[in-house]
Amino acid sequence: MNLFSQSRPKPNLAALQQIKTWVYDLLKLDPDIGISVSQLQCKEPCCPPIETVIAILSQPAQQYKIHKALDDIELDDLIRLFQTE
Repeated sequence: MNLFSQSRPKPNLAALQQIKTWVYDLLKLDPDIGISVSQLQCKEPCCPPIETVIAILSQPAQQYKIHKALDDIELDDLIRLFQTE
């Protein structure tokens, strides 16, 4: 029994990079500003089981959530997300 194994699937690196590129382009961010994209299990009541959290590591930091798996996010999802903020 391996106590240190992780049951989470590995992220799709191409999808992860595409999301970061879209975020930089849509928000016109400086390339020096970091972006963190994480797919998490949502534990909040009435929440879909998986959400993707996008953190813009600026001052102050900004956080956005999409209730979709990282691989399922499309450009239109991000456009809608940033238009409502």
